[in-house]
Amino acid sequence: MTASPIDSLPALLPLSLTPAEVEERLADPARLARAAGDVQSPDGMRRSAVLVPVLLHEAPTVLLTLRAATLSSHAGQVAFPGGRIEPGETPEAAALREAAEEVGLDPRLPRLAGRLPGLVTGTGFHVVPVVALLDPPVSLTPELAEVAEVFEYPLSRLLDPASPERRSGVFGGRTRHYWSWPHETQTIWGATATMLRSLALALRD
Repeated sequence: MTASPIDSLPALLPLSLTPAEVEERLADPARLARAAGDVQSPDGMRRSAVLVPVLLHEAPTVLLTLRAATLSSHAGQVAFPGGRIEPGETPEAAALREAAEEVGLDPRLPRLAGRLPGLVTGTGFHVVPVVALLDPPVSLTPELAEVAEVFEYPLSRLLDPASPERRSGVFGGRTRHYWSWPHETQTIWGATATMLRSLALALRD
């Protein structure tokens, strides 16, 4: 696999935001739409939603999960809580329901900020990322059949203009390009990395 420099983005110094600044920026629909234009769901594509939970610590973080190694799809990958949108559900309702099922997040706690641009995955899903704000402390009980670990990723890393890296690799005989975020123990790439980049663009100046 090879890495190439990220596209040019302005630096933000210092690389930190207060909880109030995070909340203010994520309340701006124009900021949430900064990433590449929202992808419309093609006919027949499976619709899904994920919750992008931002914890408003003194140094804010974003909540991520490590999927269980026994799952039939995306096993052992870093992800946001989420899943299919059931008939009659909005993306917001689906994201909250899935977060409650996967990590035990009380659906009354998140304050929904809005949606990041949707994207289509290589596995045939149209994903709607729903951003939510949470005031710590938050009590979570992961469903071990689905989630091996819950961890927090510093928002300060999203503000770093040197991140993420653009990488490439061969998958199914084809060369594909994807984003990758730095972490000491986890590999954060693919659709999750793309959604983190959308969140980063919403937060950066």
